[in-house]
Amino acid sequence: MKPEDLLSNIIDYCRQNADEEIVKKYSRYFKGGYQAYGLTSELLNGKVEELLKKPDLMMDMVIEISRRLVQLPEYEMTSFAVLLLKHYNRQFTRDTFKVVEEWFETGIHNWAHCDVICSELFPIFYKKSLISYQDLAPWKTAENKFQRRAVPVSMIKLLKTNPDFDGFFQFIDSLMMDKEREVHQGLGWFLREAWKVNPRITEEFLYKWKNLAPRLIFQYATEKMSPEAKVRFRKDK
Repeated sequence: MKPEDLLSNIIDYCRQNADEEIVKKYSRYFKGGYQAYGLTSELLNGKVEELLKKPDLMMDMVIEISRRLVQLPEYEMTSFAVLLLKHYNRQFTRDTFKVVEEWFETGIHNWAHCDVICSELFPIFYKKSLISYQDLAPWKTAENKFQRRAVPVSMIKLLKTNPDFDGFFQFIDSLMMDKEREVHQGLGWFLREAWKVNPRITEEFLYKWKNLAPRLIFQYATEKMSPEAKVRFRKDK
């Protein structure tokens, strides 16, 4: 099978199973617009399983086709790229991380794909010690806001296995003044999960930023705190 044949196979399948009602159902979750075929998760996963049974489908072809998939506008295309690549997790190398980095530079344009990549692929990179969170330093100033969002979101899985909270907070410090809402949400989510594990040091970090950083970060970060505790992180008048 040639890469172009695989791509055509996926696109034809999506067109044959398109459902406008599903597109309408999920479009409300994407303020920046939602272009999709409307496949159910069952249909998408079923097609992935079918493709993975092909004896001539190897990781190198999946990597090549993934670069094309993430550049297509329909939501399902990047989902196919993530699911297909994850199947080959035992073969992941540092170069695989570079492939995912390319995805963000060319085709990741919504919070959902950002978060799926962070939850499904990054734990593999970290567990295999292919990267450390410090390798994401260039991402903090990336043009793509979802690449910047990926920095704190990808670190959530590290909170229960890595005690270096001082290092984590120092690393995300420069992101606390980011101008994009999606980045604020990612930071708040990370800080909320950090608070669950180590409330003292997390609260010290939040207190330092309470009069400077966007309030949406604090809305997410303090979500699980008691009303009395939340008061400490209100912006001074």
